[in-house]
Amino acid sequence: MGIEVGPRPEGDDRPLTQQPIDPPIGNPAQRDAGPVRRRRVSVEIWLILGLSLGQSAVYSVVSLIDKFTRGPLRDQTATLNPVQSPRPYLDLTYQLLGIGFALVPVALALFFLTASGRNALRAIGIDGRSPWRDLGAGAALAALIGLPGIGLYLLGRALGVTVNVVASGLDAYWWTIPVLILAAVQNALLEEVVMVGYLMTRLRDLGWQTPVIILSSAALRGSYHLYQGIGPGLGNFVMGLIFGYWFHRTGRVAPLIVAHTILDIVAFVGYALFREVFGLG
Repeated sequence: MGIEVGPRPEGDDRPLTQQPIDPPIGNPAQRDAGPVRRRRVSVEIWLILGLSLGQSAVYSVVSLIDKFTRGPLRDQTATLNPVQSPRPYLDLTYQLLGIGFALVPVALALFFLTASGRNALRAIGIDGRSPWRDLGAGAALAALIGLPGIGLYLLGRALGVTVNVVASGLDAYWWTIPVLILAAVQNALLEEVVMVGYLMTRLRDLGWQTPVIILSSAALRGSYHLYQGIGPGLGNFVMGLIFGYWFHRTGRVAPLIVAHTILDIVAFVGYALFREVFGLG
């Protein structure tokens, strides 16, 4: 916030992740203001995480402790997209409000990334410059993550360290599938913009080394999935490593949003459509 930036030099083709949103805090020209800038960026990060996925991580860890102290994890359930009201249209209202307000930290993160008129969407690679390439890369990443993820979940269930995950607790209404699709898009935007695009950019602005940045982002991603058990936590940590490395190499979050959306749509909608057929839940 309040940090001056200049335009990207013409002909500079380095990945956008190597183009700092703000001047490096240790820049000799900014030496006197460096500690102040560092504190402001650090506070900004804590505020964004405290309003979004950092808060989720704390609750998730507490939830896992709660589950461990109740009994075997294999006998417990975590419900995603639960019913908010027994009255259908109130339930729909609550679902849409939840999706909408969950995107506020995304807008705030993008706002913080914008300095001196810099386009934050372009800075983290959500600019529509190569939509088909982003879609193709996203589909490939979804396939790469999806099948091993299912395997880790099943292994965790077999070992008793993963709860039974109900991917959709919604009743069957005309709006159920559209809401589940919107929830998948919301999850993808929140996690990939905040956890990858924003957090990795800001940690780089603080001077953190790339391996530490990727590990930190991945560890936080894994931690806020621990309410589902050890298997999903580990699976999402690995997913975070892959997504973090992708963003480091390409500077593009768009394929990650596509991949995450595909994974969640398959899980949410697939569960809602086929739970009775396969006796799920």
